Amino acid sequence: MKKNIAIVAGGDSGEYEVSIKSGQQLLDQIDKSAYHPILIHIKGTEWAAELNGSTIAVDKNDFSVTINGKKTTFDCVLIGIHGTPGEDGRLQSYFELLKIPYTTCGVLSSSLTFNKYACKHYLLPYGIHMAKDLLFHKNDTVDAFCIVKTLGLPCFVKPNNGGSSCGVSKISAVEEIVPAIKKALEHDSEIIVEEYVKGIEITCGVMKTNKKSIVFPIAEIVSKKEFFDYEAKYTSGLADEIVPARIPDKIRLDCEKTSSLIYDKIFCRGVVRIDYIIRDEKLYFLEVNTVPGMTKASIIPRMIVAAGLTMKDVLTDLIEDSILNS
Repeated sequence: MKKNIAIVAGGDSGEYEVSIKSGQQLLDQIDKSAYHPILIHIKGTEWAAELNGSTIAVDKNDFSVTINGKKTTFDCVLIGIHGTPGEDGRLQSYFELLKIPYTTCGVLSSSLTFNKYACKHYLLPYGIHMAKDLLFHKNDTVDAFCIVKTLGLPCFVKPNNGGSSCGVSKISAVEEIVPAIKKALEHDSEIIVEEYVKGIEITCGVMKTNKKSIVFPIAEIVSKKEFFDYEAKYTSGLADEIVPARIPDKIRLDCEKTSSLIYDKIFCRGVVRIDYIIRDEKLYFLEVNTVPGMTKASIIPRMIVAAGLTMKDVLTDLIEDSILNS
């Protein structure tokens, strides 16, 4: 009998539209000979299954849907929500309470990696290079001149919790800092300001299950904008994503080793993507993406192809490992 798999997409962040595309791609690529997938859109309190052109409300008491008078429950959940609530541990907590297996990192890992400042400082004892930073909360008094004295110019202002570069600004002058913080506060109540590390941007995908450990071919990102912002990530022609990256073997091996270490130390599960900058032949850690994009244009699917694998097989591995470890 086929296993029922819920593919959840949407969410409550600026990454909603990307997540919808990821969900559709997951639905298209899953092995339908082994699984019965149902796409579920989540936005705020509205949770609904999309089935044969019909919309069916989800019963949040047990995460079930009633189809033709019959209640359908799920053997596993394939999470495709970028940002809250699918990448920050909230949805994971819900499925933990219901004892339903899911394919991403757990609650602790998801919440830790979603908080950029907390994640960076958690990893500091492991000798990982990273940009200097400052953390501010919504009602803090901001001294722009002190920020520049500490971090220099240019620097980056980012929402502390979030992804896809939503609300991120690159600052070149002190008078730009306060407006950039106001922009970032539209996305989060915490702001991280980071030193600018100039170099080559790369990203590394990692997947570990009980049966295998895979570090995917590393990707090099060349943005045609000032930095790899939301527009550059999701607009065709504004960035080149080169797989495999054009980097020396020494850097490649260091990146693979560091990414595997980070994966283990943060207790990751499933597929994650870890971003870096190379400066002076050293890796500078940026962040961990625990629900990386899975659209046709996303980096992880390209890494999977470059590794000689298929999305169908990778999704099968994720689902079966999640059920096995539940």
